[in-house]
Amino acid sequence: MPTENGKISGLLELHEKGYGFLRGLERGYRPDPRDPFVPPNLVRTLRLRPGAVLEGPSGPAGRPGTGPQLVGVTAINGLKPEDWHKLPLFEDGTVIDPQPKLTFETTPDRTTTRVVDLLVPIGRGQRTLIVAPPRTGKTVLMEHLAHALTVNHKKDVHVIMLLIDERPEEMTHFKRAIPEAEVVGSTNDAEASSHIRIARLAIERAKRMVETGRHVVVFLDSITRLARAYNRYIGGSGRTMTGGLDVKAMDEPKRIFGAARNLEGIGSLTIIGTALIDTGSRADEFIFQEFKGTGNMELVLSRELADRRIWPAIDLTLSGTRKEELLLDKAHVEKVYRLRRALAGRKPVEVMELLVNQLARHKTNKEFLASLG
Repeated sequence: MPTENGKISGLLELHEKGYGFLRGLERGYRPDPRDPFVPPNLVRTLRLRPGAVLEGPSGPAGRPGTGPQLVGVTAINGLKPEDWHKLPLFEDGTVIDPQPKLTFETTPDRTTTRVVDLLVPIGRGQRTLIVAPPRTGKTVLMEHLAHALTVNHKKDVHVIMLLIDERPEEMTHFKRAIPEAEVVGSTNDAEASSHIRIARLAIERAKRMVETGRHVVVFLDSITRLARAYNRYIGGSGRTMTGGLDVKAMDEPKRIFGAARNLEGIGSLTIIGTALIDTGSRADEFIFQEFKGTGNMELVLSRELADRRIWPAIDLTLSGTRKEELLLDKAHVEKVYRLRRALAGRKPVEVMELLVNQLARHKTNKEFLASLG
């Protein structure tokens, strides 16, 4: 897109034949016939990778009705090309445990984020799976978590809402509810190829940002719909699994979810993805089983709690974070463990009712933990 200094800029999307186009961030990466063309010789010479934001001088369009051509690159993700090439590749970084903790607690009445912060903490680089039956508050939970990051980590975390096969009105809602986040996606009236294209480009953008030292959190809603789209996109390989899923349908969705990591001395990519269950679809159940255990944090929503209008409808007996001791304040670790032991053995409904009532008596989680003695 044209910049104030007469140059053009945009997000690089590469074609398998070696050339590319610069997509507009403000349009959510949607292709446009007037998008600037990036010639293959420029891609090869500068070793350009998809998902990078390029800026450079423009040349005339190749033919009428098309966009200008990028004839040089002055900046790659805000860096000079020579500095960009000194950065380590995302895939070459040393992966360490998710840390430090991301803070989701905001206001005293936002119980959802307070519960997450307290008992199912999320760190930088976490691979989080939200397991959600229908109508259990998944969308509200995602919105509250994303909003909390734009408040508590406004300067150091970039939030991307990646919505796949979503209702158009939900896309609009997220853009208006969380204007500080980068909301991209593909609506449910689009082809499977559109869903896949957006998912690939969003994850590549996140990787390029991490390479520059940024911390990125991607909310992927949902992994289930992404896997369905891949199943339609790849066609039939001749081998099918449960629910009619092709044997290769899970490969790329797993790679996308598996991209979440904390890179030592560089940056981090956190992915908070949702998996749909109890939909009546054997395919959806199989997708969930394939992803179960691939993350390092699971947050399970409960239909029973939602039916009783107990929010957040989180089943704390089934939810948890691996190596949570690395994320919790040392002074509070034992208190959190003591709290979990006190809640153990109770029914999920009783657990959440008790916790919500206790949190309502204290303005902050810190104050609540202090009251435990």
